[in-house]
Amino acid sequence: MTKPSDYFTEEEKKEIKRAIETAELNTSGEIRVHIEKKCEEDELDRAAYWFEQLKMHKTALRNGFLFYVALEDHKFAILGDMGINDKVESNFWESTRDLVLGFFREGKIAKGLSVGIIQAGLQLQKHFPYQADDVNELDDEISYGN
Repeated sequence: MTKPSDYFTEEEKKEIKRAIETAELNTSGEIRVHIEKKCEEDELDRAAYWFEQLKMHKTALRNGFLFYVALEDHKFAILGDMGINDKVESNFWESTRDLVLGFFREGKIAKGLSVGIIQAGLQLQKHFPYQADDVNELDDEISYGN
């Protein structure tokens, strides 16, 4: 049985992690990526479940955001914490989501995630700029579900 981590080469996994590290040099926001094969519910509800499981709501500024992907069901969501959503316009995530989905349609999942993560980091920079004393509060590794 294929695991979600098997969908990516080692280089693609490194590319996604580098994108997280790069984005976190632009913003104090904390970024996670969670990937699973299937999502049998609304993708935002599932992203919220993983957001809590990954303890993303525990950041000091409540400025974490999650890129959630269900590979086989072709579902994708970006979920930001309260600190972000209180400061940004209501359609803040749509342009990033649309950018990522454009790559997904071409079968370039890792590239889409990487580009989207860096774009989100740049967008968040004006609301949550990187600070010299910034602490990496969340793991930069990709997490995997079922």
